[in-house]
Amino acid sequence: MAFARPKKREPVNEAELFDYALGLLARRMRTVRDLRRLMKNRAREGEDGERDMARVVERLTELNYLSDTRFAQDYTRLRKENQGFGRRRVQQDLALKGVDKELAASTVTAAFEDTDEVALARTFCERKRIQPPSGPERQKQTVRVMNRLMRAGYSSTAIFKLLGSWKVEMPEPSSDAEVETEHDEELPDF
Repeated sequence: MAFARPKKREPVNEAELFDYALGLLARRMRTVRDLRRLMKNRAREGEDGERDMARVVERLTELNYLSDTRFAQDYTRLRKENQGFGRRRVQQDLALKGVDKELAASTVTAAFEDTDEVALARTFCERKRIQPPSGPERQKQTVRVMNRLMRAGYSSTAIFKLLGSWKVEMPEPSSDAEVETEHDEELPDF
């Protein structure tokens, strides 16, 4: 059975586009870029649609319903407090949401200014039930914990401090650089 194609919607005027945008913002906070992307499917094509979208965004901004700054602050606070993510992860997520890089960097810096990253990583591990590595596959478990914390946005310094507080031996770096040096010395000069 084939999937039915979605019906082609008729383009809407500025007033209907405004109502649509209000409905979107009532469900979830959004960035200007995200709202424009969603409105583009409903707006008229060409310059008329672009002009309508610009007016809607301008009006929503004037009414204080739409603000990338407020979105960045709220999103950063929620990701930090509720999900326990680190600075780097929150900043990457903001960039993916369409927040300006400078605004994202300043917001994240302000939010994480007085935060102990090691304590935040420890809380993240408790919430996700990440146990200190133990047993015969201790080194593999250590690497898994490190990778998980890196994906959560924690700095390598905080990760190593956390693992050190767990009395975990750090995995040895691969000696590929030493191997390459040995091979380079053995090559004859031409």
